[in-house]
Amino acid sequence: MDAKARNCLLQHREALAKDIKTACVMDHMVSDGVLTLAEEERVKSELTQRQRAAMLIQIILKKDNNSYISFYNALLCEGYKDLAALLYSGIPAVSPSGSKDRAGGITSYVRTVLREGGVPQRPVVFVTRKKLVNAIQQKLFKLNGEPGWVTIYGMAGCGKSVLAAEAVRDHCLLEDCFPGGVHWVSVGQQDKSQLLMKLQNLCTRLDQGDSLFQRLPLNIEEAKDRLRFLMLHKHPRSLLILDDVWDPWVLKAFDNQCQILLTTRDKSVTDSVMGPKYVVAVENGLGTEKGLEILSLFVNMKKTDLPEQAHSIIKECKGSPLVVSLIGALLRDFPNRWEYYLRQLQNKQFKRIRKSSSYDYEALDEAMSISVDVLREDIKDYYTDLSIFQKGVKVPTKDLHKKMVTQFQRCQQPCTLSPDQEDCMYWYNFLAYHMASANMHKELSALMFSLNWIKAKTELVGPAHLIHEFVEYRHILDEKNCAGCENFQEFLSLNGHLLGRQPFPNIVQLGLCEPESSEVYQQAKLQAKQEAEDGMLYLEWINKKAIKNLSRLVVRPHTDAVYCACFSEDGQKIASCGADKTLQVFKAETGEKLLEIKAHEDEVLCCAFSTDGKFIATCSVDRKVKIWNSVTGELVRTYDEHSEQVNCCCFTNHSQHLLLATGSNDFFLKLWDLNQNECRNTMFGHTNSVTHCRFSPDDKLLSSCSADGTLKLWDVKSANEMKSIYVKQFFLTSEDPQDDMEVIVRCCAWSADGSRIMVAAKNKIFFFDACTSDLLAEIQTGRHSTIQYCDFSLRNHLAVVALSQYCVELWNTESCLKVADCRGHLSWVHGVTFSPDGSSFLTSSDDQTIRVWETKKVCKNSAIVLKQEIDVVFQEDKVMILAVDDVRRLQLINGRTGQIDYLTKAHVSCCCLSPHLQDVALGHEDGTIKILELPNNKIFQSRTGHKKAVQHIRFTADGKTVISSSDSAIQVWNRQSEEYVFLQAHQEAVTDFRLLRKSRLLSWSFDGTVKVWNIITGKIEKDFVCHQATVLSCAVSSDTAKFSSTSADKTAKIWSFELLTPLQELRGHSDCVRCSAFSADSSLLATGDDKGEIRIWNVSSGELLHLCAPIPGEEGAATHGGWVTDICFSPDSKMLVSAGGYLKWWNVVTGESLQTFYTNGTNLKKIHVSPDFKTYVTVDNLGILYVLQVLE
Repeated sequence: MDAKARNCLLQHREALAKDIKTACVMDHMVSDGVLTLAEEERVKSELTQRQRAAMLIQIILKKDNNSYISFYNALLCEGYKDLAALLYSGIPAVSPSGSKDRAGGITSYVRTVLREGGVPQRPVVFVTRKKLVNAIQQKLFKLNGEPGWVTIYGMAGCGKSVLAAEAVRDHCLLEDCFPGGVHWVSVGQQDKSQLLMKLQNLCTRLDQGDSLFQRLPLNIEEAKDRLRFLMLHKHPRSLLILDDVWDPWVLKAFDNQCQILLTTRDKSVTDSVMGPKYVVAVENGLGTEKGLEILSLFVNMKKTDLPEQAHSIIKECKGSPLVVSLIGALLRDFPNRWEYYLRQLQNKQFKRIRKSSSYDYEALDEAMSISVDVLREDIKDYYTDLSIFQKGVKVPTKDLHKKMVTQFQRCQQPCTLSPDQEDCMYWYNFLAYHMASANMHKELSALMFSLNWIKAKTELVGPAHLIHEFVEYRHILDEKNCAGCENFQEFLSLNGHLLGRQPFPNIVQLGLCEPESSEVYQQAKLQAKQEAEDGMLYLEWINKKAIKNLSRLVVRPHTDAVYCACFSEDGQKIASCGADKTLQVFKAETGEKLLEIKAHEDEVLCCAFSTDGKFIATCSVDRKVKIWNSVTGELVRTYDEHSEQVNCCCFTNHSQHLLLATGSNDFFLKLWDLNQNECRNTMFGHTNSVTHCRFSPDDKLLSSCSADGTLKLWDVKSANEMKSIYVKQFFLTSEDPQDDMEVIVRCCAWSADGSRIMVAAKNKIFFFDACTSDLLAEIQTGRHSTIQYCDFSLRNHLAVVALSQYCVELWNTESCLKVADCRGHLSWVHGVTFSPDGSSFLTSSDDQTIRVWETKKVCKNSAIVLKQEIDVVFQEDKVMILAVDDVRRLQLINGRTGQIDYLTKAHVSCCCLSPHLQDVALGHEDGTIKILELPNNKIFQSRTGHKKAVQHIRFTADGKTVISSSDSAIQVWNRQSEEYVFLQAHQEAVTDFRLLRKSRLLSWSFDGTVKVWNIITGKIEKDFVCHQATVLSCAVSSDTAKFSSTSADKTAKIWSFELLTPLQELRGHSDCVRCSAFSADSSLLATGDDKGEIRIWNVSSGELLHLCAPIPGEEGAATHGGWVTDICFSPDSKMLVSAGGYLKWWNVVTGESLQTFYTNGTNLKKIHVSPDFKTYVTVDNLGILYVLQVLE
């Protein structure tokens, strides 16, 4: 044995001797030929389990490398994964040129590779089937190191698994084709949770040794990505063997550029996966001679000496290797029972194998009953209770369900299940099912209405399965608590996109954001108070009553932008596609995933359900159009006649003669008949890319939009152009030359009766008469936005419009008035679609989410949106907020009570409150500054000094002077004397300014300089050339002796007001450093950058103390959800709050995250913090105000 292996065994012998049971481990080692029967008896002679284990290890230490490897594999097989992991580093290297083994002429190299990969050993009785083994090996050689699939298919029990294992028992094959190893996975019939468990176990096996991942993958998509990484980087050129595959969707999880050998009963399972495919068919049964050979080997007789019943047994078994082997094994133990077993087979009508669950075929269950008959009575009872029931007797499932739950409750608490427990995934997936089946309604309600259970389950399997359970068992849960069921289901539906992300959010904090009447909130509040007593930080959103969440469901099925989503005709399913090249299908009510298909080789731009719901069409940048079976996910057709990317696809509205229309960047529209392999018609006429198309309600006409500025109507039957409407003309004026304006007609939709067509281009919606082409009406959305997509509701007079401002709007098509705004997406909205009955609509976005909205709910609630530039004054117990809304009203909001006073309406670019809440200063877009007196709400002072929009405005501490900036100039206006001073020296726009003591002011600019001014004289006192790029922020220490500067040059600097050279230059950020803050004692400086990282520095030495980004987010995502835009220390300098994509609180001493508050929107610009560090105010990019209070 190698010294390394020997030392590893010696090092861990105590831990091994303490825990292992030797009997099963020795069985493996004896069958491997590394442990003799005499040695096995020697171990068994020891008195205690520990002594037996110690003796076994002592024997192994005297043996060779093969014994070490066999011991390691035996530990893995018997479930001692932790102990096997201790031995992993000592596994000796195996040379491919090993000597031949005495058993079967197999080299030690082959034996080791197959053992490590979990490949089953040969059956005790084995007959060669050389022709089939050679055929499989030839197909494996054809893979030639490239990704691909070799499929062995045949009836159940025909020996597919044995053949697969035998095919890889070849030295040359492994050495030449699969030097990375072989990995065996027993698949069987799986649901998604069970498949996830299989994938988790496989990833754990492949990640042994220098582990690259700290936790198990939480969903199938993540597991698939991890498997791809491990196969490519840790196990390149290896073979993955998938045994007993039932369903095509299972293979999607393994479709990741691997070399795969699989066994299955259905050779079509590989139809929906990519890559070269090879098939080997296995004949349905053994011939009589092979069957007799198996029996002769089992009973140790010559074939010619077998009794006459042998031929009848082979006949009754129909040549099934599985059943012949089973009968052979029984006859070996009971050689006088030939007639008995033949009669049993005949009486049981054991003629074919029909049903499988991993290998429990129906006929095999019957065959098992034969072997049960010969067991002792006490042991036979176990089988009778758990697996075999008498014919004609109803299985007592209710009692079994209850027994299972009761036994589970005795041993476990639902929320304490650990992911590393072998059966935890089963309980997370099926505990609720067993409770419901056992009529344990009270226990089911207690489980489902538990935040602890929701937290534990969603961390492992995500929220969709839980939502499904709330729907599935709603009739039970409603009996106990109808409102509670609705509260919890809504909580999961609206937070699903957060609960599926990493790092996993604090579910109690999420619960505190629910309405106070919600049971989720009440449970979260109780739990938060208990944890707060132990020092846990929680935040109450005290003004949340004013916020109404209009989404019904939020799902995140994709890993990149979602370009299109659509309802099925019955409204029960949603299909979506996007930049991750996949097609996803999920339930519209719960978000539970039904299908996931790697649909194309490039981004998928559009998808559509057929009217009968049987098919889904997709089109892509890869220029292909594909038709999929909407239930199985199988690929039905591929059309490849467009010469450029295909932008849109749609089916006819009636299923009698189903047609598909597609539009492309090649300027053409094409019509496809699903019964034909080629295009039925090509429509010529557009002179630029076709962006969208739709059939009329009666399917007689097809409308199409184009980047050429036109809408065209085509006759479907003849494929001739009927009408062309030049939409671009409605944007042209006498001042605008026609050739200089690009007008892309984005999309079109028909009214229910087919009389009108809605068309979107730039920022306008047009309604045309379908017969006369006359313009009937026109809607203009905001001038700063572009329409991305629109849809007509066929059941009511509504249109839904997606805008480039991340916003979705509802418009009344009769009155042409806006009905509502829908805000919630964090990036561009690409698609909007009404459900067939118009009761809901969905939106798809760049933020990877799809939202489902209830139409009536949205129409009734249209929220006022605030601009992000607000001012906040904390005064005693008051929190007063000054803000401007989206209709230009100036609001004064009491953050504690929610009371709003509307002050005035104006084109305000910035505003601020005086320190004593007596006056308001307003900076206008035309450069005017006005002073509003709060008690009487009147403008009593005004001054026009700036030439451009006012960017920043502030009062001095006494409220007598107003300071404002615009472009590169700063104005100081004394309100009492009406005198003013301009501070002009910056060469570029002023980023911001800050007041200092003794009438001094600090300003910083895009020109890279920081200047100190005397605001009375207007002269510069200090001029610091700080950075080569824009100075993005400055902070001043509490003793006003130092200031910091941060810049787009990725550095921060600490300065003394007395020196023109920096005290410290802080390097290490990899992106723009956007903000900084000194601690209260001026000993620390925190800096935040555009990568989402926060660094804490020692001011005196410039030493980096902490990097506040210890938990990596999802791949490609910034740690803070975006830029870090603002930072603030607590008065005791022990805590830090930061704003970015959301709010985070940090422990300054350790650098660890204390809490995260996820806002509905993102891109927070500033966090206003009360002096006691207990109240926080901010506004997100959706215009939602957050007033947060520390829970005590």
